[in-house]
Amino acid sequence: MATGSGKTLMMAGLILYLYKQGYRNFLFFVNSTNIIDKTRDNFLNDLSIKYLFNKTLSLNDKKITLKEVDNFQTADAENINLVFSTIQGLHTRLNTPRENSLTYDDFQDQKIVLISDEAHHINVETKSGLQLSKEEREEISSWENTVNKIFTANLQNILLEFTATIDFNNPNILNKYASKLVFDYPLRQFRIDGYSKEIKVLQTDANHFDRALQAVLLSQYRSKIFEKHQKIVKPVILFKSKTIKDSQEFQDEFIRGIATLTTKKLSEIKANATDDFLVKMFKYFTDNKISLDNLVIELQEDFSAEKTISVNSKEESDDKQLAINTLEAPNNEYRTIFAVDKLNEG
Repeated sequence: MATGSGKTLMMAGLILYLYKQGYRNFLFFVNSTNIIDKTRDNFLNDLSIKYLFNKTLSLNDKKITLKEVDNFQTADAENINLVFSTIQGLHTRLNTPRENSLTYDDFQDQKIVLISDEAHHINVETKSGLQLSKEEREEISSWENTVNKIFTANLQNILLEFTATIDFNNPNILNKYASKLVFDYPLRQFRIDGYSKEIKVLQTDANHFDRALQAVLLSQYRSKIFEKHQKIVKPVILFKSKTIKDSQEFQDEFIRGIATLTTKKLSEIKANATDDFLVKMFKYFTDNKISLDNLVIELQEDFSAEKTISVNSKEESDDKQLAINTLEAPNNEYRTIFAVDKLNEG
């Protein structure tokens, strides 16, 4: 399913559907700790704007609760028990068992639903010819073996895999999934159905900051269009760089550039604008009596340093993860995100 088309919502619906079929224990695993934290919030935090369930769940007039557990040995037979784990952590926990941790017995003694997000990461063993070292191949192959061992431990176990990235051009992947594909909703269909943005590529020889400034102006233009139609929508810009060093340096340059922005700078961009979107944008500003002087003041407020956020370090704070997961929240003021690869998935 295309990114943004509702994989996590589908998981939530399937948890309830399978609960009706008699399943009580659900193991969610993925390759990234960040995605676990986000999904835990989606499934368990009923105060989050991203919470996916009703405040009260019931079946046949009986209240159901969702709770996180460490293992399934003492699981509640009446409610929904959730274990969250990275695929790496799952492999380690099962192969070096500790007290109150998951063991292979958990999957033999009772039926389990395994929910694998970003599931292409557990298919490295299936793919052949990848440019990996022997150690990398052995490590990742062992993850896939662990998942297969869990899945086959009980005939009633169910494995549901979700991904936006599946390589059907690889014959091994195609052979593995051809008969198992339940639902295929690629980006192309997502766009045709009207759920995604239309992608517009703007090309310019301008330097990095001037390019970014054009993006900022277009973002503010969008904001004003939404406001005109009485919609509370906050456009957000993602600035991608090749390296963390590049990203950090550009964030500093961006903050300085916005802080020292002048009307003259906006006048230069307006005078040199040839793209239809930029021309239309400046006409809108003129028609609605939005002066460049006032626009500078707006941009310096709306794109100030405290409204930028970087997501590049390996150990992001909980506050940062929450901020990225709740960009739509009314009290979330971030307008620009600086990243390399951290937001590529999940």
